[in-house]
Amino acid sequence: MNLTWKDSEDIAIQLVEAHPGVDPLTIRFTDMHAWIVALPDFKDDPKKSNEKILETIQMAWHEEYQDSQS
Repeated sequence: MNLTWKDSEDIAIQLVEAHPGVDPLTIRFTDMHAWIVALPDFKDDPKKSNEKILETIQMAWHEEYQDSQS
């Protein structure tokens, strides 16, 4: 699977798996960006992200994080 910036749900799932127990609301966008581009399946241009895209991924990640804490 090749992830792009549009795959917020899939990125969120992989972030929960790669960083279990990390509350996404405590992570700076610069760190989150680095974690995303470091995902093995991420194949998009790192420069194509913006604040709106990162916010969307952060909210999806937060939902996955909350589900994993239940």
